[in-house]
Amino acid sequence: MSDSESALIERAKQGDRGAFVEIYERFYDLIHNYIYLRIFDEAITQDLTAEVFVRMVAHIDKFTYRKQTILAWLYVIARNLVADHYRTNNHTTPLALNEQEPVISPAPLELVEAKLTQAQLAATLGQLTEEQRLVIIFKFVEGHSNHEIARLLGKSEGAVKALQYRALAAMQRILVKEFGYETF
Repeated sequence: MSDSESALIERAKQGDRGAFVEIYERFYDLIHNYIYLRIFDEAITQDLTAEVFVRMVAHIDKFTYRKQTILAWLYVIARNLVADHYRTNNHTTPLALNEQEPVISPAPLELVEAKLTQAQLAATLGQLTEEQRLVIIFKFVEGHSNHEIARLLGKSEGAVKALQYRALAAMQRILVKEFGYETF
């Protein structure tokens, strides 16, 4: 965690509204995109994203640095909310895709989108393990480096590289088997 992030967290713990606004503005898009790629429903995504930040405000005093960044903590909150959403709505697979486009920067996805439809991508991501899915989202959707992903997941860079390799191999197998793609 950088000194600036540490200072930002301390300001938030003191009740500085500006610190909360800065955290929200810095991480909103990342959390929104993460949730959208799990839910595929814009309205629910917006509700859950808002709830992540409500819970962050409510529990900021409990956040302590243990090799975890504020972003990693927000991802944990988001992951738990998504799991709660599926549990309370009796969903075991992602919800049906709606016609709205996700609020994701197109640049990281151009190559994938050239070959995959949104439904195929959702189905493929849905068959990965949670860690594999996170690595793919962090790396190829959000553009994090392996070092940043390692910090977010609390793993070594080598473990992140191995997860990425296994995730891409699994995605290729799924795409060949279910959608008839020959290469990924």
